[in-house]
Amino acid sequence: MTASQLALWPLSLVWGAVVKLRAWVYRRGIFGQCVLNGSVISVGNLTTGGTGKTPMVLWLMERLADEGKDAAVLTRGYGGFLQKRGSRQSGTIFRADDPPQGLPDEVSLLAQRLGSRQSTMPTAWLGVGADRCALGRELQQRGVRWFVLDDGFQHLQLARDADIVLVDAANPFGNGMLLPAGRLREPLAALKRADVVVITRSESAPTLEAVIARHSPVRIFYAQTRLEAIYRAGKPGEVPSDALSMGDLARERFFAFCGTGNPSAFFSDARRWGLNLCGEARYRDHHRYSAADAKAIKDQALAAQATALLCTEKDICSLNSSTFEGLPLYCARISLHLPEAEKFWCAVSDAVKRRRSGMDR
Repeated sequence: MTASQLALWPLSLVWGAVVKLRAWVYRRGIFGQCVLNGSVISVGNLTTGGTGKTPMVLWLMERLADEGKDAAVLTRGYGGFLQKRGSRQSGTIFRADDPPQGLPDEVSLLAQRLGSRQSTMPTAWLGVGADRCALGRELQQRGVRWFVLDDGFQHLQLARDADIVLVDAANPFGNGMLLPAGRLREPLAALKRADVVVITRSESAPTLEAVIARHSPVRIFYAQTRLEAIYRAGKPGEVPSDALSMGDLARERFFAFCGTGNPSAFFSDARRWGLNLCGEARYRDHHRYSAADAKAIKDQALAAQATALLCTEKDICSLNSSTFEGLPLYCARISLHLPEAEKFWCAVSDAVKRRRSGMDR
């Protein structure tokens, strides 16, 4: 334990007591939950940082669309999202193919990906704001009966029919300590609330499976990020459209930059995809790039003799008006690969059916 962790440890004890008490009062019904007239699938995790929630949300929305279901993502959005500042109504509702301006990065990414399929899939909606219950009820009035609750494991105010918890195999529980000394939002015992656990960024992790099994008997599945394509980015805010061949990419020396919850995973994935990285720059999650950031990235890239820049789709949504004159910018589009996709979906569907029939209510 480092000195800073030791200093923060008493606060972690307080945090742990509060989250346990909060879960207990919801479990006992002392605090009532908002119940939507539809099926709610929650995607969340136990830790801060990235575990692959956004690709999982996309996977679920696309699966629901394949089954002909109109569905909506309920998400707070980073820092919340106010449609009307100064009003009580906190948030906004929109179709994925008609998003408003000024969306948070992850929400913008969801809208772009879901909106691009709108002509071939049922209507996909997004409800963005702090009061996800109010957003869900308004979406109900528009005929939506399926909801994917983004980052919802700790959002106990809204009842859910299936709880999917993602665990990153590369760094599953940080140092094992609760916030603020560690990365855990809740103790591992909270896994007993889960209906399905998905270990991401791995194909097999028996030791991690054993740890999870000590706290929850639920089914465990695996998921990996899969590269769909590398796109040449256009002007800031434009949706990338032209995919490049691997032959073209093999000739480039990339300087990669990333502002996500787990930058190391992106850099590791890029190398696994066979891309030649000559340098990298890390930024905090949801970083909004400034002109000074763009200059620093370009200077570092030129010093590393890079021929091109590489980032994530999420970073493209955060570039604002930043440009990198003289260096082409590419972004990686990824998707979630579930080797046991049908069994996973059956496990999620079974959880929904059990709760809808009242067995777990």
